Formats: sequence, structure tokens, C-alpha cells
Amino acid sequence: MLFALGEPVAFVALVVAFLLGLALRTVAMRFTARVVGLGDGRPPMRFNLRHDIDPFGAVSAAIGGMGWGRQLSVDEVPRWRGRGRAAAVFVAGPVACILAGELIIAGYALFYPAELLDLPPGVILRGFQPLAAGGQIVLSLGVGLLTFGLLALIPIPPLDGFGIMYNALRKPGPSTAWLRLWFEDKNIGALVLLACAFFPLGYPILLRIIDFLGVLFLRIWV
Repeated sequence: MLFALGEPVAFVALVVAFLLGLALRTVAMRFTARVVGLGDGRPPMRFNLRHDIDPFGAVSAAIGGMGWGRQLSVDEVPRWRGRGRAAAVFVAGPVACILAGELIIAGYALFYPAELLDLPPGVILRGFQPLAAGGQIVLSLGVGLLTFGLLALIPIPPLDGFGIMYNALRKPGPSTAWLRLWFEDKNIGALVLLACAFFPLGYPILLRIIDFLGVLFLRIWV
């Protein structure tokens, strides 16, 4: 996001989009946990920035364009009522952000030039938006929410995609335990993602991953 400082309106909108992504993910996951019978009422179904933000995810958002929220460990979502219910909790947050982002982008496509939707999402996250303030706000909010959700689907800790993958396995084996030990317990996953957010400095690997995942989600509205 810091690369978008040249466009202050876009920068502020991207920061808001990241915070909205954190809040929407939190509420969607906790709501889903209650609906499928896995919630115990704690924590309450509301967003708490201090509790739900991840410091590494915030740094990634600032430097690499997008980040992630506090990790929900697979140990926090019991599988005793079925793997599908547990997986649904992890799916809910990213999907809610993707749908919200797509809805905003669809609104953008109705009123603003659709040519910018041909650009890779990473370019928009870096502030390249030759638009009036209104268009910058709408596009930044939509792309910010979309990329927040898409990034969360990558199946490595601390991202929600790991929880989806873990619950898709009937019986997680030694390789999964190894992945949890190093990427979750020892925070290697967050360090790998941060490295991808920093390097190369010209256009980080993280943005290339986001471009690969998100380009079709923009172009369907062109």
C-alpha cells in the first residue's frame, strides 16, 4: 500500500479495504461456526482490531500490497461434527471478502471506465489509478477486498487455505504435521509470505501470485 502514497485517495481506500477485509473475514467465520454448530459463543461475533489483526499480515499489506488476519488454527475448529463443517468455517472468511469485492467491482464497471479492469490486480494495489477520486475509492475498495480473500485461500499457515486443505484430508499425515510445526508453530509461513511481499523490490512475488489468482476476477467485468 505504501507504493500507492502517490495517490492519497487510493491509498486511504486501500487501507480501509484491508481493515474491511479483516472485519468481514472475522464476522463471516464466527457466524459460520455458529450456524454449523461449532461455536460456543466465545469470542463474540464482532470485530476487534487488536485481537483479529496479524502484525506480519499488516506489514505485508503495507509493503507488498495485501496481507492477512490473525491465524485461526485448525485446533480451534473441531472436526468431531464432520470435516465439511470445519472446512466451511475456513472457507467463509475468504469467500465473503471475494464476493464483497466482486460486488463493488461490478458497481465500478457500471459507472467508470472498464479498461482499468484489464490491469493486473497488483498494479491497482500499487496505486496506478488514473481516475477521479470517486473511481479510485470504488476500485480500491473492490480490488482490496478481492485480493484479501484470494490471498487467504493459499494453503499454507497462517492463511485460511491451510485450514481448508487440512479438513479436506480424511486423516492428516506426517507431512501435514511437519507443515504445521515449521510454518505454524515456528512462524516460517509468515516469514515466507513476508519475503514474497518484499522481494524483488520492483514487483514483489506476492503481487505476482495475486495477479495470477485475481486477473480473471477483474476481466469478467470488462
